[in-house]
Amino acid sequence: MEPTDAELIDAIRKGDSASFEPLVKKYQPRVFATVRRYARGESEAEDLAQDIFIKVYQKLDGFRGEAPFEHWLMRIAVRACYDFLRARQRQRETTFSDMSREETDWLDRFVADPSSAAETSSAARELVARLLDQLSAPDRLVITLLEIEERPIKEIAALTGWSLPLVKVRAFRARAEMRRHLKKLAREKYL
Repeated sequence: MEPTDAELIDAIRKGDSASFEPLVKKYQPRVFATVRRYARGESEAEDLAQDIFIKVYQKLDGFRGEAPFEHWLMRIAVRACYDFLRARQRQRETTFSDMSREETDWLDRFVADPSSAAETSSAARELVARLLDQLSAPDRLVITLLEIEERPIKEIAALTGWSLPLVKVRAFRARAEMRRHLKKLAREKYL
């Protein structure tokens, strides 16, 4: 029978650092799924996930057990992703010439008839990733949590430490910013 999270945490607090490995193995897939949405490549995602587990280990004495360990861990993971985005934030403008042929074809279909452009195509996903890269760290975080991970606003507020109205305002502004960048790309193509 496997020990519970609480038993493993208690063992770690008593000096058994080897008890941290089962926690990492158990929650590694969830942490990786989260960081992959923010990191640009696999090695960047691995580094970020490793940093998260180091933070979790270092802050384990602060875990009070009032909520499940997984909630506490994911709050640290989301905040680490936010810090990561802020650290690498760049406001590089994407131009039409930077886009791949598939992205431009998808954009053509979208401009001609938005309802006919399949949002599940790889070109659409690449274009969304490109647009997300242009957002500020808070905007990218809120759009990723709300639209891509489909988390409720209350959960986003709990994960980020922001108020409910602030989450709503940031989501509204982030969507508007993405629309602005998409329109700019479309204008560049046809001018």
